[in-house]
Amino acid sequence: MRTIRDRVRHALMFEIVGLAIFTPGSAILLGQPVEHMGVIGIVSATTATLWNFIYNMIFDRILLRWKGTVEKNIMTRLVHTGLFEAGLVTLLIPFIAWYLGISLQEAIVIDLGIVIFYLFYAFSFNFLYDWVFPIALQAKPRMA
Repeated sequence: MRTIRDRVRHALMFEIVGLAIFTPGSAILLGQPVEHMGVIGIVSATTATLWNFIYNMIFDRILLRWKGTVEKNIMTRLVHTGLFEAGLVTLLIPFIAWYLGISLQEAIVIDLGIVIFYLFYAFSFNFLYDWVFPIALQAKPRMA
């Protein structure tokens, strides 16, 4: 299992790199002012950081009970990413609609673009993070 310190590093790195890519890219693609997308990005990143910390801890605990390990194959990573994004969308759509002064339906369309970006980003980031910062293998307890 990852330590709290490692989880904090992961969450902060994930959001900082994501925000650096998201803000200018979304402003261009969505035709919104950079300042507006910056606010959307910062609120989204803050929400996502907290959600990321909580979600990953819960996911790993469930995975450890279910499979006996926290190692993730491709299918597990796809499920992990999809469930993370589904929770985040539920948290962010009302804010996006309110802040941009648009309908919930329009916010869903904008958020769909954000989700597509972050699905690919999250998969890539987490794969690389696990490669750069592997989980130390724990010795199995011996039976006496």
